[in-house]
Amino acid sequence: MSGFSRRDLIVSGLGFSAASMIARSAWARTASMMSESAEALAAVAPREHLLFDFGWKFKFGDGQDPAKDLDFGLSQGDFAKTGDFKFAKEKFDDSKWRTLNLPHDWAVELPFVRDKELESHGFKPLGRRYPETSVGWYRRVFDIPESDLGRRIWVEFDGAFRDVIVFVNGCFIGRNNNGYAPFQFDLTDFLRYGKKNYIVARVDASFGDGWFYEGAGIYRHVWLSKMDALHLGNWESCVRSEVTGSNATLALSTVVQNDGDKAESAKVKWQIVDASGKTVATAESPAQQIGADGKGTFTAAAKLPNAAMWSVETPNLYQAVVTVEAAGKNRDAERISFGVRTAKFTADKGFLLNGKQVKIMGTCNHQDHAGIGAALPDAMQWFRLAVLREMGGNAVRTSHNMPTPEWVDACDRMGMMMMCETRQMSSNPEGMAQLEVMIKRHRNSPSIILWSVGNEEFLLQSPMAEQGKKIATEMVRRCHELDPTRMVSAAVNGDNRQGISDAFDVLGFNYNLKNPESYHKDFPSRPIYGSETSSAIATRGMYSNDKLRNTMNSYDGVVPWGETAEDWWKYYGEREWATGGFAWTGFDYRGEPTPYGWPSINSQFGIVDMCGYPKDNYYYYKAWWGKDPVVHVFPHWNWTGREGDEIAVWAYSNLDEVELFVNGKSAGSQRVPHLGHVQWKVRYEPGSIEARGSRDGKVVSTDKRETTGPAAAIKLTADRTEINGDGEDVAVIRVEGLDKEGRLVPLADDHIGFKVTGAGVLIGVGNGDPNCQESDKAPQRSLFNGLAQVIVQATKEAGEIKIEAFKEGWGGADLTPAAITIRTKKVELRPVVA
Repeated sequence: MSGFSRRDLIVSGLGFSAASMIARSAWARTASMMSESAEALAAVAPREHLLFDFGWKFKFGDGQDPAKDLDFGLSQGDFAKTGDFKFAKEKFDDSKWRTLNLPHDWAVELPFVRDKELESHGFKPLGRRYPETSVGWYRRVFDIPESDLGRRIWVEFDGAFRDVIVFVNGCFIGRNNNGYAPFQFDLTDFLRYGKKNYIVARVDASFGDGWFYEGAGIYRHVWLSKMDALHLGNWESCVRSEVTGSNATLALSTVVQNDGDKAESAKVKWQIVDASGKTVATAESPAQQIGADGKGTFTAAAKLPNAAMWSVETPNLYQAVVTVEAAGKNRDAERISFGVRTAKFTADKGFLLNGKQVKIMGTCNHQDHAGIGAALPDAMQWFRLAVLREMGGNAVRTSHNMPTPEWVDACDRMGMMMMCETRQMSSNPEGMAQLEVMIKRHRNSPSIILWSVGNEEFLLQSPMAEQGKKIATEMVRRCHELDPTRMVSAAVNGDNRQGISDAFDVLGFNYNLKNPESYHKDFPSRPIYGSETSSAIATRGMYSNDKLRNTMNSYDGVVPWGETAEDWWKYYGEREWATGGFAWTGFDYRGEPTPYGWPSINSQFGIVDMCGYPKDNYYYYKAWWGKDPVVHVFPHWNWTGREGDEIAVWAYSNLDEVELFVNGKSAGSQRVPHLGHVQWKVRYEPGSIEARGSRDGKVVSTDKRETTGPAAAIKLTADRTEINGDGEDVAVIRVEGLDKEGRLVPLADDHIGFKVTGAGVLIGVGNGDPNCQESDKAPQRSLFNGLAQVIVQATKEAGEIKIEAFKEGWGGADLTPAAITIRTKKVELRPVVA
């Protein structure tokens, strides 16, 4: 947006569709991919990579009073007392602490508080003024066998929010104060071998990294890695491909580190494996001497004939098994996934993937979901991505931070391109460290087509243009050093004519379509894309702007700086030189309640709501981004009290023409404009509206809305009826209010209670209402415009999960209850810490 951003302007406080669940065929595909992903990411012997998520204890601390914070900070000399932190020792009593599993976000469990200073983060009581809910303590007892003596043992956090201090066996280990980058500590010298060990993490969420909901706590996975003293460097193994015709040459590199007390002669072997498990290439790096406490870089090359290319349509992946050998023994090994593809941004043809022009049809997304906040089980990453994929999307932007590894892996396997973004745009040590970790960790992922070093840093564009240019130049230089195969950019809310922009390989424009048009005219040799576009706003199932109810219409709602879905896509979709772009946003998200404030607690920018239920705009994108015939008519047809009033009826379609029928009578046929929609105004009478879409004179698709009766029954539908009994997998349950004819009631708001029994637990509920302040964790939720959502997680047992739903409270007619059963199958569990 020109001159201001959402951080500066949250203007004071959008529609219903068929709102179907993602197609089960899509989930059948993703379920198979999830299984393949787990196998591909497993550790390779002799290394162990153990999941450290289960069996933690938790309690709140206090950011102000040491007496309520385990006496931590009572004395300024605390950190001088090595080994004296009693809460991380054997005899400490944590029996009254809560037992939980990770990932965990305690912010989503907190009540909403009406405080303007909390608005952008979703009105959750976090910060210096809320010390009693801003600090959390995690504690875990774990075993280290005596046989591990001599190995290097690391604890690895994929992400925690935000300021984390780690203690083991009474000793201070280390500190991290970034909410998104992974971090790790070497525990080798502090462990008790053959005995019980005690790890404690104090997490302080008083300060944020962004201006949106960020959660609180250890919200990503934790791991314990065990390896030989002679081992591969962390995230140092890299595969780069150069494509010539149908063949590829692989440039292989890694770093071997020697943490032992004597020099060793080591060599590295590479085994390239295709999707079927067949070895298709091998390579070996010559042996070299690595001194004690030293490291060495190893390189090799391999030929890959008839390479299976990674693309949006065919996301083919390979694996590289990298092995360190010394004295005739395999000392360490790891497995990395990679893809073979070319990606290039051009000034005249837009983006080329494997030499073919591909429009970027993307969305920006934060990382939280209804009911569970920022602590998403792995399966939810796939669920969310499948929602966007089913819409026709082919790209995501990780707004505005380094993503969780599972989101990247899902993109690799589902064929979704990614603009991968770091949180801190700075060339200071912290900013550069975050950037380096992001690139090293994810540079083997073929889905990533672009690195982004920042978002809307308007001060570095102007008035700090001189400093901004230096900062951006240094960050781009480092990106190219670590990964010379990808271009670098940032999301810029301005004209890109000063400051940071000179350094970028590709220019990203946020909003204001006059800016890219003018820039391309003056600088036709520079590639351009829409780094952030649209900011259309809608409340699912609502068709008027109502400031008293904080709702927005589903026709053409948009913020002052944004564009409707049609406006932005007509611009980027019709210009050959324009690469495409990323709509703000795919999903609604907590915080930044736009366009209203309290009692709204989340944004209304999403193409789908917080649960992933489509708004009407979803079908505009599905029509023009997808390949299947689409007809979607709206609004609903329940307008009691408005008989005789004119109602605007719209239809999204990619067919030649659409004819509207009202109670069986034609209201006229209209040609569908390219990248547009058709609309009518008709007088309301109870009955039905039906849109019939034709191609070449033949009706090929129809969509219908009927006037329903009041809700009479509840319906439950699961995204999957069988999940893994591994303590991690989840099923997402769609909850509907139906009339006696079995039709979804588009205005139903009944309060529904839930009971979950058997081999699973309820971990979250939601309904997509941006103004709903009901608990995300209670076994109950009101329907919002006919829908709610329940998320259940399997235990580690094979069996069945039974979910029951029933009407709660007084008022209104009783609803026929519903029940559904999810099977949990026995699977091989991921290796875990005992």
